[in-house]
Amino acid sequence: MCLGIPGRVVEIKDMAATVDVAGTRKDANLMLVDGVRVGDYVIIHAGFAIQKVNEVEAAETLRLVDELIKGMPS
Repeated sequence: MCLGIPGRVVEIKDMAATVDVAGTRKDANLMLVDGVRVGDYVIIHAGFAIQKVNEVEAAETLRLVDELIKGMPS
């Protein structure tokens, strides 16, 4: 199983993006998703942006992930 967590695109150079995922910067290839701009949210898998998501979906997903993490035993 794969868990896709959205990240916000902070920089684009050619077909490569730098994406902020929960405060960590990741590189992502953009060749699989059209029309990605700085500020957009994308789901990354195996180094590729595989889907663009809107800000509301991204915020809800990040809230749920945070809730799951807080509920895990220490």
